[in-house]
Amino acid sequence: MADDILLKHESIVDELKKYLGSEKFDSIFYSLTSNLTKPEQFLIKMEMSRLSQPTERFIDLRGLVQGQIKLYEFAGKQHFMNDTAIEIFKKAIELYGGYTLAVYEKVMDTKDIYLAKVNDRTNIEIQSNNFDVEVIKFASYENRTEERMNYSIKVTIEHNDEKNIAANTSDISLSGCKVKLPTSYIVKKGELIALRLVGLEQDFELGLKNGIQYEVIALEKTSKSFNYIRLKRTYIENNKSFDTFLENFINANKRRYKVNLDNTLDAIVSKGYEQYYIPRVTSLYVFLSMKNALLVPNLSLTNENNIFIQRYFTDERRAVCLYNVLNHQRISKLLTQPTAVKEDYLYTFTHVSSGKIYYYSATQSELNNNPEFKSLFLGFGSKKDSFQCFKLQIMPSHPDDSYIPLSLPDTVGKNIAKLNKKPSARVQSFIVDVKYLVVLTSIGTTAEAKNYQLLDYDPSFIPHLKSFGHPRSRSFPCLNEVALEYVNLRASKRYLYKTAVEVNINDINTSGHTLDFSVMGLQIEFSYPVTLKVGDSVLLSFIELQKITKKHNLSKLVYEVKAISKSLRIVNLKAKTTNNLAHAGVDFFTQLIEKNKDKLKVSEEKPIVPGLSLALRNMVTKTICQFPFYLHKESAHFKAGAIGLGLYTNPLHTILQSFGLLNKKTDLSNILTKDQITNVITPNIKDRSRQDPPLPFTLVINFDPRKSTIDDAISTQCVLGGEYSSFYKQINKGIQTNLIFIMRLYISRTGRPDTDYLSNELKYVSQYAIHKAKDLENALWSVAGVGDIIDITEEALNHLDLKRELVEQMSRRKLIWLNRLR
Repeated sequence: MADDILLKHESIVDELKKYLGSEKFDSIFYSLTSNLTKPEQFLIKMEMSRLSQPTERFIDLRGLVQGQIKLYEFAGKQHFMNDTAIEIFKKAIELYGGYTLAVYEKVMDTKDIYLAKVNDRTNIEIQSNNFDVEVIKFASYENRTEERMNYSIKVTIEHNDEKNIAANTSDISLSGCKVKLPTSYIVKKGELIALRLVGLEQDFELGLKNGIQYEVIALEKTSKSFNYIRLKRTYIENNKSFDTFLENFINANKRRYKVNLDNTLDAIVSKGYEQYYIPRVTSLYVFLSMKNALLVPNLSLTNENNIFIQRYFTDERRAVCLYNVLNHQRISKLLTQPTAVKEDYLYTFTHVSSGKIYYYSATQSELNNNPEFKSLFLGFGSKKDSFQCFKLQIMPSHPDDSYIPLSLPDTVGKNIAKLNKKPSARVQSFIVDVKYLVVLTSIGTTAEAKNYQLLDYDPSFIPHLKSFGHPRSRSFPCLNEVALEYVNLRASKRYLYKTAVEVNINDINTSGHTLDFSVMGLQIEFSYPVTLKVGDSVLLSFIELQKITKKHNLSKLVYEVKAISKSLRIVNLKAKTTNNLAHAGVDFFTQLIEKNKDKLKVSEEKPIVPGLSLALRNMVTKTICQFPFYLHKESAHFKAGAIGLGLYTNPLHTILQSFGLLNKKTDLSNILTKDQITNVITPNIKDRSRQDPPLPFTLVINFDPRKSTIDDAISTQCVLGGEYSSFYKQINKGIQTNLIFIMRLYISRTGRPDTDYLSNELKYVSQYAIHKAKDLENALWSVAGVGDIIDITEEALNHLDLKRELVEQMSRRKLIWLNRLR
């Protein structure tokens, strides 16, 4: 057999591997194999050809080895390996001249890497009954090139000197299968075997004298008696008649025996949780592209919760001034940080002069490097109403990440093949130069601003703030704002309609007209910019509409400002009710819509560039660096139901990983306790709706990494809002020996799941297992809240009366501990 030949000439194979990619390879190959037979030469040449193929596989050893997993980037791809694996990887790259299958297999097959498992899952489950929180790996699903049919038939295997080994298939596809094999027979990954489909040969003439050659690509240990081995065809037979037979056989019988749905089921779960998270996140996503050797922001992905950040950085010219705030010089300095995710805190304020808005900004590291200006900037800036503090995070982003095909193969249908196509040329033209993703999260609080206002500074130094100001350019780069596309979850439809309205703003009347209205709200356009901010209340009087009704009084109705346009001329309003009392505007518009549905035109928003929103959404999904978590509702109670795990880990992921708790399920009860969910979070979010903005909470964690169990290592406290000074004693007591983490939680209620986003895969599952499709939908409907946990420790500790040397010592201990496990 082929593997016997390769094993027999292993020394020649290993020697030839050294010359893969070399111009001298052919001459060296014929020199080393001149004494071999033609079939032997052919098999070795085929093996060399396979090993020299570039691969897109990424190496992920998380959960396979003990601690000290690090993110290692090579040629734009991120891998997760320990030090041993990284060293092997580097040597293999040098040896083989690039990232090929030879490199991948060299790393994955090295026994020294797998010194021990992170944990024994059985033992963990015995120790705790709280492992009911799902761990959802974002963007971890893969596309299948073909359908696999669950089909068990008798086969025989020829392996090494063993012939006619009896086994059974578990599933089969055109290019592979899974076989149930007794554990008494040992096969290894990468070996070649011959397989005869004796169960089919009894009924069909297959014309396969020597069976079919397969390569072992994975082994799954399931019991003491049997293993499952995954096999991939080598197609060395080049038998088109058999290929046609097998393809027709699967298509004819897949409804009878059902296709394997594992991959699609996993995809639906992951995508289901993703579609809750991205639309509700409070962080603004800004993409940096390389233009003329400079990094500039040229795209942003917005939703209804993060749009306020984009608007904050928009001046009176409708120019988004992030191109100055996130300038090349500042970004370049941040990129020198050794961590995978570069982090800092960004302080900003604006100054208005002659109707023009000027932006001032500084990062925490910039102020620490200029201590003589630190008190001046923060003390002066914090007195401005526009003062803001943002958590700033930067990580690599790649245009290739914009493509996430469905988990279904193209062969399922023409519609699937169309949806599996890569982004259009027009979409790619927008993202082709993208290098990094910036995540901006507004974390500042009123209490922190007041604390900064107490800083002393010399007023005569105020002119020095010019060095932190950003000049206004006559021409400025265009930052394309791309609205996230997802199912319309508005409480009610909006209808296009223009009618005059009188608006009372702080006892001053001004006029405008509606652009659209719904039962609960409306959009108004003014002829000039208005001074309003989100959360303000205004009084509306509908002059023209009052003429058509005597039943409803449409004067001085209270509405709340929900959003303001860049120009400050278009305002979104929502009816404001008190103690669930009736609102005349809601009653009137309900009746108006009900009686005129056939006459009113529904307001629909169409994307400027079809497919661009999805491409950016995919790029974000593949580079999540926060800690998404989900609340499930059981009866009238909330409970932690799932957490998200992206490409980059949050410190909370690292804590769970250090105790072997970052598997398919985890126990979150030590970090976010049942009591905190029941008594702190639930009372504050239970009556909120999906339309309400996320509610902030603060979580303070004292963590002792010297403890052997997570129960002993962690103590936490949680409070509504951003005020954490009440935890001063806990923090001050632990800062000498513990690691302190202060986290900001943003929690929203969810609406119905965006099943449109999952419709093709759900429909596919329903064809073969409708009960499974319904179970998945029911599970997604149980998600009642979605949250984001962001580490704000470095900023928060600045506002507590702690000894600076103890804070710095703790920060160094924390950095060392985190890097040991990342």
